[in-house]
Amino acid sequence: MRFGVSTFLTDEGIGPAALGAALEERGLDALFVAEHTHIPVSRRTPYPGGGELPRVYYRSLDPFVALGAAAAATRTLLLGTGIALVVQRDPIMTAKEVATLDLVSNGRAVFGIGAGWNREEMRNHGTDPRTRGRLMDERMRATIELWTRDEAEFHGEFVDFDPVFCWPKPVQRPHPPICVGGGGDRAFSRLASYGSAWMPTGVPPEDLGEQIDRMRQVTGTDTPVVVYAGRRDRESLDAYAALGVERVLLHLPTRPVDATLERLDEYAEIVSAYG
Repeated sequence: MRFGVSTFLTDEGIGPAALGAALEERGLDALFVAEHTHIPVSRRTPYPGGGELPRVYYRSLDPFVALGAAAAATRTLLLGTGIALVVQRDPIMTAKEVATLDLVSNGRAVFGIGAGWNREEMRNHGTDPRTRGRLMDERMRATIELWTRDEAEFHGEFVDFDPVFCWPKPVQRPHPPICVGGGGDRAFSRLASYGSAWMPTGVPPEDLGEQIDRMRQVTGTDTPVVVYAGRRDRESLDAYAALGVERVLLHLPTRPVDATLERLDEYAEIVSAYG
């Protein structure tokens, strides 16, 4: 079982280059960063975590620019989105951004995706929350076409373009790993269609085994599991290991450099116990 971190990179915390280097130095092998383009001031959608929405949501950096900076400061660190809000992204631009990150990092990009939860944020991008699942699936299929075909075209309900040239192509073939967030049969169907790994969030270890069994029943494959914002107590980590979890992403609070490095030193001890 391997370990990385999931975090919000903002203008108020450690920078992506310094964080990437610190992770590699401590034996953590992946950095997954969150995405929110903005947060509407007036919002009816409740924060899934309960209470007030943390300020990191509206101060988050662009994930691909930030991960590009981390790529330049590292050699082996996996660079992932956790999660990219596909329903708020143009698929042609997204295909280019992910492929460019994969190119400049020499094949270290991981595309973590989800349908999102903030309805007001989606609407500002012209997305109808009621159809975001279908929209996400079309945009992902279109993105994969752009990655894998020299002359890509797509004709669907939401995405429509005639043959185009779109470079660069990803270094990883056929394309970077796609980690699908969410739970339930709809997410598992997406995973079966175009995913490389399942990335559950907030599932207690004692409930995860049943959900993994269901996921693999739906997908029909031994799909890897990457736990997002996983628990870090020894009992939970042992449970993840017993379930065959491939990677645990430990949540890293957004803090200045010194406080972040102190927390990473704690995480390094966790990693060494499972080396």
